[in-house]
Amino acid sequence: MRTLFPPWTNKLRALLAAGVIGGAVYLVTVVTLGFSPKATDVGYRPKQPVPFSHALHAGDLGLDCRYCHNTVERAAHAAVPATETCMACHARIHDESRKLAPVRESWATGKPVPWKKVHDLPDYAYFDHSAHVLAGVGCVSCHGRIDQMEVVHQDEPLSMGWCLDCHRDPTPHLRPPELVTAMEPLDPRDPRVEAARVAAGDRASEDCSTCHR
Repeated sequence: MRTLFPPWTNKLRALLAAGVIGGAVYLVTVVTLGFSPKATDVGYRPKQPVPFSHALHAGDLGLDCRYCHNTVERAAHAAVPATETCMACHARIHDESRKLAPVRESWATGKPVPWKKVHDLPDYAYFDHSAHVLAGVGCVSCHGRIDQMEVVHQDEPLSMGWCLDCHRDPTPHLRPPELVTAMEPLDPRDPRVEAARVAAGDRASEDCSTCHR
């Protein structure tokens, strides 16, 4: 009697089972990586090669954010401070501290300190630090109270919805240029704050008029 299916179809059940199991493993892997703390979680705080305390440097010592992240006003990315920036102080201060050994090694060899990224946006998302800083968006709006963090962590979700909420109404986050890096909450009745918001509104109107004439 003639068979209805060729012999190779006997392997279909095994292949189907392997496909189902493989697909499940793939799905679990994608979800695990896609929703890992490195991608989405507020509170993500990787261990850095040097225990740098923002609470000490930005808080107690009052260093301006732009001293270390010196490209925020002119580039899309906030530069990680070069070893030269660290050594400007630590060539004389705590110059024998074991905690700073990686910095001294970097200074001696010319190799950068392997800092780990905390705020890591997807490759398809383009964020320009300079555009936001120059518009008056305070650092604290995205990064939280950096001046109180012993270890820097992700303070906001950095999701598309979170960004859009700000773009729909940016006024609560706008500050005068001289207070962009200030961490303390500002009094909304402060005339400088109101002036910054009015200026931002004028810039937005000019941007819209470029197309709508």
